[in-house]
Amino acid sequence: MIRPARPRDARAIAEVHVASWRDAYRGLLPDDFLDRLSVDEREKQRREHLEDPSSEWGTLVADDKGRVVGFSTYGPSRDDDATDATGEVPAIYVDPDVVGTGVGRELFAETVVALRAAGFTRASLWVLEGNVRARRFYEKAGWRWDGTISLHDFDCANRPVVRYTTDL
Repeated sequence: MIRPARPRDARAIAEVHVASWRDAYRGLLPDDFLDRLSVDEREKQRREHLEDPSSEWGTLVADDKGRVVGFSTYGPSRDDDATDATGEVPAIYVDPDVVGTGVGRELFAETVVALRAAGFTRASLWVLEGNVRARRFYEKAGWRWDGTISLHDFDCANRPVVRYTTDL
């Protein structure tokens, strides 16, 4: 079941986030960076976001019989060249145990529905250039790399990221 996240989901979201990063980014980001990721820090960030009634950002969770196994966030694009009609998906992660089961596809599809419901007509997301599995996932969902490349600073280790877009 895909549903809006609640503040009490913050810990579970943080656990999925850290586990997913360690699984998906091993070999793409420095091991020492991944090993230092903190569930407690991520929980604090998630809780603050989920408790902020003025936030423009939404969070959905994939709930499997009371257990959060994935989450996504969505809201207005932060890209300098975006219009007000452009939304963004800055995060979509699933527990490594459910990768390949369809949970991610369902969560991503509902995130697109939420972007449309928020009035966006276009959307973007950023993905590590070397993350072949994620890029294939987005392409199967109909998103395309628009040719834009940037660098994101991950603990002093710049890695290229590419922007994927779609019309909603």
